[in-house]
Amino acid sequence: MTGAVLTLAAPAQAAFTTEMSGLPGRFTAGEQVRTISAVVSQTDRRARCAKVRWSMVLSVQGGLRLDQVKMDRVEETGDFPLEIRTEGDVARLTDRQLDPGTLCPGRTVTARYRVAFAEDVTQGRVTLAAEAYDANLRLLARQTATRSVVGVRGVPTATPKPTATPPEPSESPSTPTEDESTASEEPVAEYPADAAPPAANRPVSQSGAFGVVQAAFLLGGLLLFLGVGLLLRLRQLTRAAAGDADEADDPPVDRHWERPAVADPWRRAHR
Repeated sequence: MTGAVLTLAAPAQAAFTTEMSGLPGRFTAGEQVRTISAVVSQTDRRARCAKVRWSMVLSVQGGLRLDQVKMDRVEETGDFPLEIRTEGDVARLTDRQLDPGTLCPGRTVTARYRVAFAEDVTQGRVTLAAEAYDANLRLLARQTATRSVVGVRGVPTATPKPTATPPEPSESPSTPTEDESTASEEPVAEYPADAAPPAANRPVSQSGAFGVVQAAFLLGGLLLFLGVGLLLRLRQLTRAAAGDADEADDPPVDRHWERPAVADPWRRAHR
């Protein structure tokens, strides 16, 4: 069998399908070997069983070279013999013998390949086309996949985000002095709203108790003032009431007392 004969094979049959699995999102050069699989199945349940011969077409682009790619065909018993033909940037890897499995309705045949890339690869793309042929070199099904290849240095790594360093404070007239900083750091104690504000140069933590005492003294003085004022008012009212009573009992000074005339019962009436 030659690569030219496979290239001129008939189009794929509609009763067969091929799928590829195990493909990563992208290949990384220098990593461990990747294993990919190609599976062919028969959709026509009335068809007969058939033997399968696999052929993998590998093409490289984007700066990647064929000598930087290594691919093997493996089975459960070990490496599977291949016939390799290259032309430019395309290589065809064809089985030298039929696959051990048999393709039947409800049964599949799987081919496994190991692929790796050299460590000196920087970037590129690789296209893999898995083709399944029957014993008469008739193409049954074909599946193609393209992946990018990056070098170890080309793998983006998480870079730490730059952190902004706050500028050092410069001395200026607005910079608080040491006394002001000390005063601003002292704990602030709560005191009643009706208390007097704390005195100057007195710690704020002690001003609350002093304000309560001062408020008590102010309240006591206010009550005393109201009591004295009430007593004075009562005394003034008492004196005014006594003066009115004296005026009612004693006649006015400028009034002359006159005894009222008493009628003489014995006086004769004038005729």
